[in-house]
Amino acid sequence: MPSRPARSRRDPFDDVLRIAVLRGGGLGDLLFALPAIDALAAAYPEAEIVLLGTRMHEELLQGRPGSVSRVEVLPRARGVNSPDDSEDRGEIADFLTRMRARRFDLACQLHGGGRHSNPFLAELRARHTIGTATDDALALERTMPYEYYQHEVLRWLETVALAGADPVSLDPRIIVTDGERTAAAGHLAHGTAGRAVIHPGASDPRRRWPAERFAEVAGRLAGEGIQVLVVGEGADAHVADGIADLASSSLVTSLGGRLSLGELAGLLAQADVFVGNDSGPRHLAQAVGCPTASVFWVGNLINGGPLTRTHHRVQLAWTTRCPVCGTDATQVGWTAPRCEHDDSFVADVSVDAVWSDVSSLLDARPVHAVVATTFLGA
Repeated sequence: MPSRPARSRRDPFDDVLRIAVLRGGGLGDLLFALPAIDALAAAYPEAEIVLLGTRMHEELLQGRPGSVSRVEVLPRARGVNSPDDSEDRGEIADFLTRMRARRFDLACQLHGGGRHSNPFLAELRARHTIGTATDDALALERTMPYEYYQHEVLRWLETVALAGADPVSLDPRIIVTDGERTAAAGHLAHGTAGRAVIHPGASDPRRRWPAERFAEVAGRLAGEGIQVLVVGEGADAHVADGIADLASSSLVTSLGGRLSLGELAGLLAQADVFVGNDSGPRHLAQAVGCPTASVFWVGNLINGGPLTRTHHRVQLAWTTRCPVCGTDATQVGWTAPRCEHDDSFVADVSVDAVWSDVSSLLDARPVHAVVATTFLGA
């Protein structure tokens, strides 16, 4: 059982030169943790910060300017880096041996409730440990209670405050390289009234707005002379293709399955607006400075929605029970397992509502960003 929760702000630890940050999960999960990592870098300016993350995190951050010095890819371990709860004990042992040799001064769990991640973190044998914990999780040296409904950015900022790290920003920031901009530029048309990126996917099918509604938004954008690029990986690539077909305009193109993560960042950095569900690419768009118009389920907005509205608009779906069986979806997985249905929880959001947000963001563009042109043949 965890010890009494630590005060939310504690003094920094002494002589910290090597910091490990545990953060598995997807793209959005990493981005939510970046402000906390920036806070650690400011509090311990001489320290090397090693992210214990995933292949995707390595692809995004390795060699990129920022607070993370290097990325070490996590082994397949239950509750840490394993979507199917399988483990490779040999891989785990080899990883822990390598990490112990680095002799971390501070290890930070910015991953979740701690049931699996706290014992894993403890095995690094760092001099100091901090993190969150549910009631049944191993307590670390300084521990904060894990309550599910809390914005992830604020959760991890509150967590690193246990190590004396004060916030330096509230928004994740990704510096896009010139190479990424150049790679993405090959997909951009010239002489249009602007550029929009649409991403119709989400890891949870219940967070997905119907594809035909994205197609309608794409068609309206094309009617305004705006180039629309529809993106998506894996199964979402086919959805992107379908949206481009439904929109039926030469200005709407699918890039489904054709972009690296760096190219996506470069594309988003040069777009006037992003339209999509609550997803990793939506959070990446925000991190590179692209205005976003998004569709959120209300519970996800609490944990992962944008904190400001000048450049980031949201349309909320207030559905709280499964449209098929009525199961309460507001309870978290370990207290009430979800039902087997994948029907959309956000289908009640209208096209007109999303279009209003998109139009407002486009109207707010700086004058120099709007290309005055006559477009023919949308």
